[in-house]
Amino acid sequence: MLDGEVGAVNQKVLSTLDLLRKMTLDHRNLTAADVRRVLDAGVSKAAIADALEVAFLFNIYDRLADSMGWDVPATSSGYYEVAAKRLIRRGYQG
Repeated sequence: MLDGEVGAVNQKVLSTLDLLRKMTLDHRNLTAADVRRVLDAGVSKAAIADALEVAFLFNIYDRLADSMGWDVPATSSGYYEVAAKRLIRRGYQG
């Protein structure tokens, strides 16, 4: 189970997060039984697949960011305000 306070998070979310944690930190020991626990908590196969795919992509992004030294600008730099205005004005098309 995840460490720390989880508040009002339901069992479906907790079991999915446990699966994603194991996939990220202990993937060599990931088994069908781990997925079965999530299914038994009431999570659909499609939802599990979606969660695994999103976590997989974020794992790749995180490793790329670490290996290439990418940096997240400080909020105080003003970067996010400028970027948000640019997205509103031009969208994602450059």
